Amino acid sequence: MRFIINDRSVEADVDVRTSLLDLLRDHLGLTGTKKGCNQGACGACTVLVDGERINSCLTLAIQYQDRAITTIEGLGAMGALHPLQAAFIEHDGFQCGYCTPGQICSSIAMVAEFRRGLPSVLTDDLTLEEIGFSESEIRERMSGNLCRCGAYNGIIEAIRSTFAQEDAGEKEAAA
Repeated sequence: MRFIINDRSVEADVDVRTSLLDLLRDHLGLTGTKKGCNQGACGACTVLVDGERINSCLTLAIQYQDRAITTIEGLGAMGALHPLQAAFIEHDGFQCGYCTPGQICSSIAMVAEFRRGLPSVLTDDLTLEEIGFSESEIRERMSGNLCRCGAYNGIIEAIRSTFAQEDAGEKEAAA
C-alpha cells in the first residue's frame, strides 16, 4: 500500500485489517500519535487526512491510500515548531503530554471548520455569516479530545491566542 504521510510518499506491506493508528505507530515508527482508548472516545489518536480530523484508531489504513495524512510529526520540527505547538508550551496546554498531539491536530482542523462557517451544536442562528470564536464554541468543538490531566484552560488559551494572531495577520495583510 502507498501512503502520503507528512508530505512524504511511504509504502507499507501490512495486513488489510491494520488500523491507521497501528500503521503509523507500529509499522512506520511515528509514535507521536497516541493509542488512548482505542475506541474513538478520547481523541489521543487524532490525525489529519486531507486537512480533516479523524480518529486513526477507528479507521483502516487501506482506506487512506494516496491521501494526505498529517501527524504531529508533520506539523513542526525542533527549532521550528508550528505556532500552535509553541502556544501549548507558552500557555501550559499540556501536563503529561499524552493527549497533546491529538489536541493539536484536532485544533488545527477545528479552526479550519470554524473558518469555513461550519456550525456546532452551540450555533443558534445558522444564517449568521460569522460565528463567534468564543471559549464555549472552542470547548464544544474540541469535546472529542479528552485530557486526563485537566489542562483544558491552557489548551483553550493556546488555541485562542494562536488563531487570533493568525486572523489578525491575515486582516493586516488584506488591508
